[in-house]
Order: sequence, then structure tokens, then C-alpha cells
Amino acid sequence: MSKTVLVTGIGGVVGQGILKNIKMEFPDLRLIGTNTLSVSAGNYLCAEVYKVPLGNDPTYLKAIHDITAKEKVELIIPSTDLESYYLGLHKDKLPAGVRIAISEPSVTGLSLDKWKTYEALKAAKIPFASSFLPSEYNNQFDRTVVKPRTGRGSRDIYINPESPSGFEDTFIVQELLEGPEITTTFYVTKQKKLKGQITFVRELDSGNTSKAEVTFHYEDELLRIIEPFIENFECIGSINIQSKVTAKGIIPFEINSRISGTNSLRPYFGFPDVKFTVQEWLFNQEAEEHTVVPGCALRVIDDIIYPDIRLEDIKNEKDNYKLR
Repeated sequence: MSKTVLVTGIGGVVGQGILKNIKMEFPDLRLIGTNTLSVSAGNYLCAEVYKVPLGNDPTYLKAIHDITAKEKVELIIPSTDLESYYLGLHKDKLPAGVRIAISEPSVTGLSLDKWKTYEALKAAKIPFASSFLPSEYNNQFDRTVVKPRTGRGSRDIYINPESPSGFEDTFIVQELLEGPEITTTFYVTKQKKLKGQITFVRELDSGNTSKAEVTFHYEDELLRIIEPFIENFECIGSINIQSKVTAKGIIPFEINSRISGTNSLRPYFGFPDVKFTVQEWLFNQEAEEHTVVPGCALRVIDDIIYPDIRLEDIKNEKDNYKLR
């Protein structure tokens, strides 16, 4: 009987990338998907799909418990920050033997609040974009960006607003950094060893990567950020750092303590971190050796066509569909 893996957040690019990677590397695995909507673009990649509430909803853990028990799930791979944190925090409430491929809550919790991220990294003497709560901001920066402390996907972001101090403290004021944006993913094994890293110079469209090119120019400087992060925080698995390359050096401005959105690209450039995750967490194997290679990628829109099916009737991979 094939093993079963549950991937959360299959309506987003992160979850869909994880599903595609698993199907490519482990075609015999049975995939279960969850999402806050019954129908999304990830349905066609899953054997079964379940609608669940948000990760911080009081009924979320019960829903995941029931799904994992019913489907005999052995591994959960969360794709959203909320689910990563709450699944790790309450993993003892899930059926015995279910593994969750995620760092400790002390690490995943950082991704839920940019202000806490700033404070934690500052205390560890790790570079991070200078930040203030609006109530404490007093024109410390020439140029500013104001963003939600708990936001994601480039929503509700204000560049050089007239009065940064006028926002509620549910926002954060950061110095607007100038320079190319890079996204770096590194993988930490269960033995707390750095497996490696890959960095893309990227462009965004609606908060998601639209163009990406592998770069090797910043390896040493990035290691001076990554290694102290591993030493100071209980991280494991795939971790993502988003940074700007400025005149003062590389300055991170966001941490994703989970598998990130470029996971669908990374295997093609020698960094299959989803494969590493399944090897370690499901099969108890060492993550395979790898070599990062140069190249670039463009993101396009795919269409999933369901002939003679209404949207509300879409279920899973057993539906009649065509990709174009």
C-alpha cells in the first residue's frame, strides 16, 4: 500500500509547487490536499481534497486530525505560515505517527509577525531591514515602506506614505531598501546541518515570482547570515530569506520558515528541497547529494480545462480534465 502525504494550502503557488514536485519525484505516493476553498487550481493534483478553516481557527486542528486519521496520512507538509505554526504548536493533538515537516514554533512563529522577526534577528545580531512600529516612528528614514505585520503576498503595502506614524501598530514601518531583490532558500537537515542553498535574482508580479535567475555572486555574504540563523534558531527543513542587495550589503526583509514559492523551480537548478523533505521525513533517508547549476525561469499561466463539469463539481485527479 502506498504512503500518503497531506499538502496544505493547495490553492496557492507554494502548495501547488509542492504537489508537482512530489508527483515528479515520488509518483507512487498518494497525495491529499487541503485548502480553505473546496475548488482551487490544486485539485487536479490530489487523490482527495478537503476544505478546512484557516490555520488559526479553533476548529482547524480537529479538521486536520480527522482527515489524517481517515486517510492514514503519514506526513504533512504545510505550505502556509499560519498552518506551519499551529500544526507545529499542536502536533501532539494529531494521530500518533503523523510527522509534520516544519521547524519548531519558535521559528515558524517569526513568519507570522514581521515586527517579532525584526526584534528576534536584531537580538541575534543578524542583519534585517531597520523597522519601527508606527507609534514609535519619528522620521528615522528618508524613504519608507509600510506593510502589515502579519501580511503576505504584497497586499496592503504603502510606498513612501505621507504619514507613516499615522498607521495602526498592526503595521510596521521599514526603511525602503534600494537594489535588486534576491530570494534565498537553504535546507537544514534533521541533524542541524546546512545541506546547501540556492539564490535567485527575481522580479515579482502580484507578489509572486514572475522571473528568476540563479546567481552565485552572494554566496559568502549570505552564509554569514544563514549560519548564525541556524545557530540561534531551532530551524529544520527548507527556510527562505528575501533580501535586497544594497550599497551597504545584503539586507533581509522577510523570512519564510517553510517551503517557499519558488519550490517548483528549484529542482531544475539542482536544489530539490521538496525531495529532500520527503526523503528525510517520510522515508528516513539522508537527503541526496546535489549541485546547483546556472539558469533562469519565467512563470506562465496554465489552464486546467474541465469539459462538461461545473465548478462546484470539481473534486480531484479522477475528474476529466485537460492541461493547456
